[in-house]
Parts: sequence; structure tokens; C-alpha cells
Amino acid sequence: MQLNQATDYAFRVVLYLASLPSGEVANGVSIAERQNIPSRFLQKIMRKLVAASLVKSYRGVVGGFTLAKPANEITLYDVISAMEGPLGIQRCLNDRKVCNRDCGQECPVHQALAAVQDRLIADLSTVTFAALAAKAK
Repeated sequence: MQLNQATDYAFRVVLYLASLPSGEVANGVSIAERQNIPSRFLQKIMRKLVAASLVKSYRGVVGGFTLAKPANEITLYDVISAMEGPLGIQRCLNDRKVCNRDCGQECPVHQALAAVQDRLIADLSTVTFAALAAKAK
């Protein structure tokens, strides 16, 4: 499993917004420049983060972006899910219909991988952007 570049950029964006004083709005240009993210790519990332209710967008001259909820309520898993959809280390775990093994029961490999996936999701769900922002200071 490898996270894509958009997810890495999304981590940067959320961490940057988490490091700002509460309620401060950052415009897209400053986010792109400070986080070294191409502007056009940033727009796509922000749409996904807004759709996932992780980021709020404000229009107008003083518009920009801020976190939609406190940084201690946003986790690595939230951002991954927003950018890439449900986390799955094997496609059969998220959609049993795609499994080409027709044995009528869950195989031992699926059982083991499901346990690994559950632990990974649990671990990613404990790392908040408030904690990451505190470490970045």
C-alpha cells in the first residue's frame, strides 16, 4: 500500500491549517506557496477536503480556508479517507464481490489481512493533527 502524492499534499495542508491560530483563514495562494504545492493541484485537494467536512472554504476578497473542526478531531485516517476513499490493503477486504476465490468461506489470508487492516486503521485514527502540529512547533 502506498499513499498517493495528493494525500501527501493534503497532509501538508491540514497540518498547516492546524498550526494557525484558531479561526484564522489562509488563502489558497499562501497555502500553495508555503507548502510547495502546485496551485491547480491544491484546488483539487481542497475540494476533496471540503467535501469530507475537514476544511471550510470562504469565498470573496478575504476568502480562504480553515479547518472545519478542531485539529484534535481530525486524524491521519480522516485525511486518507477523504483523499483516497476507504483504506484497503487488499481489494477483497472492502468488496467481497471482487474476490475470484470461490470457496464459500473467508480464507485464512483474508482473515489475517483483515486483522492487519483493522490495526492500521485504528493506529491512523489515533494520530491527530493537533498532536502533529504541536510536534512541528
